[in-house]
Amino acid sequence: MTGKELKAFLKDHLVPEKLYKIGGSHNRRICMMKNKEGWEVFFSDKKQKVGLTRYQDEGSACSAMKEELRKLMELMYGVTWVTQ
Repeated sequence: MTGKELKAFLKDHLVPEKLYKIGGSHNRRICMMKNKEGWEVFFSDKKQKVGLTRYQDEGSACSAMKEELRKLMELMYGVTWVTQ
């Protein structure tokens, strides 16, 4: 899965854009971005990278971000999707 595919998946599953940022960082969102070493997934809070995890490839980072957003949607809204 690519970032573009993940964005389409999240849109199709009605995940509010205020919960995430793909390709950069935004305060109070789950973020996924590329750097020199690979990919990072984290929660951004006042320019701090909380729960930072690093991945070698985009597909692994997308899967991790998708799972974090699934858990957040279930917690906040009581809805989720089937994991594969």
